[in-house]
Amino acid sequence: MFDPKKLLTDLLDSKVPGTEGTVRDKAGQAGQLARDNPIATGAIAAILLGTSTGRSITGSALKLGGLAAVAGLAYKAYQNYQDGKAPEQSRSDVAGEPELLPPPTETAFDPAAAPQGENEFALALIRAMIAAARADGHVDDAEREQIAGRLAMSGLDHDAADFINRELAAPLDLDTIVATAKTDAQKVELYTASRLTISPNSRAERGYLDMLAGRLGLPDALVDHVEATIEGATV
Repeated sequence: MFDPKKLLTDLLDSKVPGTEGTVRDKAGQAGQLARDNPIATGAIAAILLGTSTGRSITGSALKLGGLAAVAGLAYKAYQNYQDGKAPEQSRSDVAGEPELLPPPTETAFDPAAAPQGENEFALALIRAMIAAARADGHVDDAEREQIAGRLAMSGLDHDAADFINRELAAPLDLDTIVATAKTDAQKVELYTASRLTISPNSRAERGYLDMLAGRLGLPDALVDHVEATIEGATV
């Protein structure tokens, strides 16, 4: 069985072949690789999932691993929302921090506090990310075959690659994704992970994120803070 927490980190932190950097800290280079030779690169977030946001996560969010990064961004958004701050404050807070801090251990955002366990919730976040990547409906049989080839070159272990292939082939089940959130904090984290995966440039992607937020019961103002926080952590 693969390590879900490692896979989640890989999705946001994949090594770019031919460089010493990752998708996030070599964002421009990874994007160019994706355009010039998408089959030759193992940049998972930028190429496997095909996200524009995945190619541009940078700055303070680079300091944490996958699960802690999602939790840290979600916590920052939630904290500012609870304090009644404007979303612009969430954007500037993250953009101006030299290092994104993990959520405090005494909060429900601490990965170790996940009632279903860290590994199970990491799996839930990965499923949410893959579902978001499919939101525009463009992952057809031909693209899944291309993705399988990219996975073979990505360096992921066999079990992890099989898991991603199964998730890409399975029917989208939003009920199951939403049900994995056991706490209010996890609802914010599920939306944060989904929004990290896609930059909603199409109606389908924006519609999916709006539907997800609605199904999770997230207030519009809180969603605005998540959006602003992610924008502050990206270029």
